[in-house]
Amino acid sequence: MSSKNRRHTKDYKKTCDSFMTHNRQTPPTPWSASLLRRDLNARAQHLAINSGLLHDQTTGTEPSILFGHEEQAKQSRHGNFHPASYAAICANPAWSRRLTKAHTAHRRVRATADWQWMELDCANSSDALLMNIFCHPAVFSNCHLNPAVANLLGVPSDTQPNFGVHPGVPLKRFPARRNKTTRPTKQQAISSALFSDISLSAPSSQIEEEHHLKDRTEIDLQLGALFIEAKLTESNFQTASPRLIERYRDLETIFAVERLPSKIMTTPTQPSAEDFSDLEEPSPNLLPPTVSARSRTVIQGYQLIRNVLAAFASDASFCVLCDARRRDLIEIWYSILSAVHYPSFAWRLKLLTWQELTSALPEDLQIFLEAKYGILPA
Repeated sequence: MSSKNRRHTKDYKKTCDSFMTHNRQTPPTPWSASLLRRDLNARAQHLAINSGLLHDQTTGTEPSILFGHEEQAKQSRHGNFHPASYAAICANPAWSRRLTKAHTAHRRVRATADWQWMELDCANSSDALLMNIFCHPAVFSNCHLNPAVANLLGVPSDTQPNFGVHPGVPLKRFPARRNKTTRPTKQQAISSALFSDISLSAPSSQIEEEHHLKDRTEIDLQLGALFIEAKLTESNFQTASPRLIERYRDLETIFAVERLPSKIMTTPTQPSAEDFSDLEEPSPNLLPPTVSARSRTVIQGYQLIRNVLAAFASDASFCVLCDARRRDLIEIWYSILSAVHYPSFAWRLKLLTWQELTSALPEDLQIFLEAKYGILPA
């Protein structure tokens, strides 16, 4: 470990000890998404103030801390990233492009900061946590993964991380459009007979492929033949109507559809224009008495279903990477896994917690993850 990394490690250790001194209350187990967000933002604010890091804060009942890029004489820094990870990200054009995706809140509120908020500036970002780990030089360098990390994930050590890939999820075949045709003239018929060549006609397999559409999904991290979905403070894995899920070609091949987790959503007959499909179902007692309510069935874990089908279509494996404190997310994953009835593919589906992954990481990164995220090795 270099002297610079030792200094940063000492600073993060001091920050972690200071935070724990001022926050001795033990949160209940399991943690909710809201509770984890509050804890991470409290840690981020403590880290920003004690380390003099450039940061800002969103408005609202649960404000989030956002860090900004700082140019320094020796090396630029960013409070949301481990210094070694950030240096590696900035040196890799493919990785650094991930830093340029604008934060949606920046367009809705007037920011007090003099920089544009980006998604990976947010202290709660699971993508930032993912890159903190897999971009660290002790985890990936010289085109090789750390052997302990590679063994834990079950991938070759020469696998390279690719962030934000978009594999296709095949949709069911739709009938070909019937084009309006006109009767050819006598001259056209003669020309067609003279110059037609059966070898020039499109093969049937190509025609069939043209009538297969694909739905694009985003995978947070691809490690060779392994797709990884990272979660931290997200409320759930999204919900969708049965009709939306039934579009996928391989749905019945992989899943026993009747076993997929579902719930009944109650909504007013005249809902607002906003989409609240990812929120918890509202209590019927909270609806105005003059507004009638209607119910609809939604499938839980839509994001997981889509990504599992993407992995199957790509002949890949799939792993959910989430916090051990989020038992609600873990339960949803296992409810999806229990609906898989394709035996030779089920073994490719797995779950790993950040805490389990941390046990294979270098010491300086472990201390950073404890100080900033409260993540300890399992």
